[in-house]
Amino acid sequence: MTIIEQAEDFVYKLLKDKLSDSFLYHNFNHTLSVVNAVKTIATAQSVTEHEMELLLLAAWFHDTGYINGCEKHEAGSVVIAENFLKERNYNPEDIAVIRTLINATIKSHSPTTPLEKIIRDADYFHLAEKDYLSSAEFLKLELKCTLHTDFTDLEWAKENLNFLTNHHRFFSEYALLHWQPQKEKNIQKIQKRIYQLENNLMEPLTKPKKQKEKEERPDRSIDTMFKITLTNHIRLSEIADSKANILLSVNAIIISIALSTIVPKLDSPGNVHLIVPTFVMVLFSVISIIFAILSTKPKVTSGQFTRKDIEDKKVNLLFFGNFFKMPYEEYQWAVNEMLKDKEYLHNSMTKDLYYLGLVLERKYRLLRITYNIFMVGIIVSVIAFVIAFRQAPM
Repeated sequence: MTIIEQAEDFVYKLLKDKLSDSFLYHNFNHTLSVVNAVKTIATAQSVTEHEMELLLLAAWFHDTGYINGCEKHEAGSVVIAENFLKERNYNPEDIAVIRTLINATIKSHSPTTPLEKIIRDADYFHLAEKDYLSSAEFLKLELKCTLHTDFTDLEWAKENLNFLTNHHRFFSEYALLHWQPQKEKNIQKIQKRIYQLENNLMEPLTKPKKQKEKEERPDRSIDTMFKITLTNHIRLSEIADSKANILLSVNAIIISIALSTIVPKLDSPGNVHLIVPTFVMVLFSVISIIFAILSTKPKVTSGQFTRKDIEDKKVNLLFFGNFFKMPYEEYQWAVNEMLKDKEYLHNSMTKDLYYLGLVLERKYRLLRITYNIFMVGIIVSVIAFVIAFRQAPM
């Protein structure tokens, strides 16, 4: 694995195991988005391969300090990154650059170098997204859970407008050219929202505050929680499938090369010593392919349910595998029954997330086994070839 792949795996496990569920915005999903934003800006501005590696390492670690809380999380991120890199004998000078890049994400810091500007802009990529107002809601809920701040809709809109207009600006050439226009549109959206809220033109503010909090906020928090968790599950599943595809391709190439170049020569008496190492290499590649396929192999379900199953709330109608053989009329009736019962709906969503989690655990467990097999196979194959060449007749 490359140092970037090691960092991704390390950060994923760290945040999964140690990051509080209260961080609805600053989680692995956000980190992955920042990494992708770094790639976008850095590629457009033609940074060197080495600079790209430093940027990506800083991006992967820049929010890991949140496992210890919000306060001075950048300093905690630096410590975690340094320990990780030192354990792998990474260049001390490069570690110092990565430390600087992580510190460049501090809100009060003003970036000066091109690399600092890239990672700083990538960390605020969401300000230039069309659904900025939705992502800002995740941050609002996170602040409520972690710092116990409870903004009203109007207060939060004004807080966002103040930040976008007075405390933030893009620095890199790419962000100024491609992201600034959408940021300006988002500012206009917020200004419009403030006007509507101040003039009671929005539905949520037509109700008394206590009634609003009672009827809307719990449901909104629940919906947000399900949305974020489901998005994280889907992203992680995509990452797992991508890794499995890489392993399939690499091992297929190894087997193809072995069958086309090495195996045809084994019938020669002078190449007898290559039979065992070639067999070992191909065997480990085949086993790796099998486990990679198993990690992406879908589970077959019945696709049917009965009305009694719906009445007993035993069927999760959010998963296609439970209804794909049912007539549309039956499925429509079942969904309507589920929508009438909020508890049944939430239980179905919870069950969907739970089984998605089980699928993810199986995928990553099989992928871990596949990587280990592939790594051991490469080592054993190299050793076998070395021994074979030493024992070869002169």
